[in-house]
Amino acid sequence: MLEVKIMVTEREKHLKDLFAVIIAVKRIMKRFYTLLVMLSIAVGAMAQELENITQPDIAPSLPSLTPNEARKQRGFTSDTNFVPKGQWIFGGTASYSQHTNNDFKLAIIENINSEGYTLNVSPMLAYAPWKNMAVGIRFGYGRTMLALDDGALSFGEGDTAININVDYYHKVKHTFTGSLFWRPYIPLGQSNRFAIFAEVQLNLSGSQTKLVAENGTVDGYADYRGTYSSSFGGSIALQPGIVAFVTNNTALELSIGVFGIGFERTKQIKNQVEKGEVKSSNMNFRVNLLSIGFGVSFYL
Repeated sequence: MLEVKIMVTEREKHLKDLFAVIIAVKRIMKRFYTLLVMLSIAVGAMAQELENITQPDIAPSLPSLTPNEARKQRGFTSDTNFVPKGQWIFGGTASYSQHTNNDFKLAIIENINSEGYTLNVSPMLAYAPWKNMAVGIRFGYGRTMLALDDGALSFGEGDTAININVDYYHKVKHTFTGSLFWRPYIPLGQSNRFAIFAEVQLNLSGSQTKLVAENGTVDGYADYRGTYSSSFGGSIALQPGIVAFVTNNTALELSIGVFGIGFERTKQIKNQVEKGEVKSSNMNFRVNLLSIGFGVSFYL
């Protein structure tokens, strides 16, 4: 049996990042399941609200409508005072998850021994300068820790088998974000309890990452490498969602990102000697499972 052990190569870093991605996918699937449950509850509640609502009369000739009348007929404006002018809104989201694996097996990856957690906090403050429209600011902090002590990746069987082992990989990441946003509300029918919104965001973010990994042994002692990286980025994003009042001033919000344009710059230094830099940009129009948000807001 041929055994290959990753030493001081870039391939080792990619393999260990693969373990981190697999563990993150497990957490994303749990969040996606929660999103489906919340959407089914919200759709059922909205259907009951809309049963007794009379559809507005459609004008016989669209060209005769003024621009404001056309927007109102389409449903972009409403006479319903869902969020009154001058109202303050504050709230936020928070999430925490952790995992522990003891000799866990996932597909071709065996003997996974790891632990870690993810913490995210994002308070928000907004003001409504116009009816059913708010502008505000949001801050965020996130911390992720992954400690992978052991893992094995196996290909093939018998004499042609290839085994790749990972012995030690610890990573801690801090993320800071700041956002300015504009949020128009579209009430559902004449209801003052349910509304949808399309939030446009301008985001700035920064992060710091510390990584320690084993390089093998030197003169009988374990040899480690340390990597420190910092990044800065910005983006413009669209994040639609739904808001439902559970009391007169308290509402639950559910949102998910569907569009974004962004850039990021990352600087890295390894063992305080080797330096590297990466610049990237992206544009996407798809559901981003990592941006699912569920929070509580207070309208005062």
